[in-house]
Amino acid sequence: MPDIHLHPHYHDHHPHDHKEEHFQNSEFVTDVVIGMADGLTVPFALAAGLSGAIDASGIVLTAGIAEIVAGSIAMGLGGFLAGQTEVEHYEAELAREYDEVERLPEREKQEIRDILGEYGISPETQTNVVEELAKDKDRWVDFMMKFELGLEKPDERRATKSGLTIGISYIVGGLIPLLPYYFWDKATEGLKYSAMLTLACLLVFGWFKSKATGQKPFQGALKVAAIGTVAAAAAYLVAKMFV
Repeated sequence: MPDIHLHPHYHDHHPHDHKEEHFQNSEFVTDVVIGMADGLTVPFALAAGLSGAIDASGIVLTAGIAEIVAGSIAMGLGGFLAGQTEVEHYEAELAREYDEVERLPEREKQEIRDILGEYGISPETQTNVVEELAKDKDRWVDFMMKFELGLEKPDERRATKSGLTIGISYIVGGLIPLLPYYFWDKATEGLKYSAMLTLACLLVFGWFKSKATGQKPFQGALKVAAIGTVAAAAAYLVAKMFV
């Protein structure tokens, strides 16, 4: 039997005395993190690499903007397709579960008993729960989707929202390391200020990202900044090797 995902909560006091706080925007934050992380890192590494090969900020800026356009479209489409796949997977499993409830009701009822049995529920109570659920096919299937397969119904607009969020976040993140090249004609000067600006943004972004996801903010900030720095340094050194 597949892994079971049940999360019961028990409270010794009145339910109105306690309000559980859960992070409701985790999917949105995840998409922002994906877009911003790549947006800050990839164009920065590209600009650093080009700065090691040429000294015209205009060329670096043009190439960087072209990369941001291509990258945001690719990342956005990737997010859209991932969200769409999630919806399609859920719908396929839902149709299969309805079919099994219709064709093999006794087997499906036994699966409910097995699930409840794992939580120490008595056979008599198991039977009562099964018979109650079986009266409503929709609730029956919903129970099987959640507790047998561990699947929650995804937001049908998730794919579009995810694609847009990732794409826009990539653009916002990507424009930051390119900004200094607009004010300095020499790419080496632009790189100097781009590195400082991007490093500061990576630290701030890493801190907020870690804070939002429940990780240690300081370590998260250093980790994100280190990844961006290593990528840019590698691109710059490789470019210098071939100049």
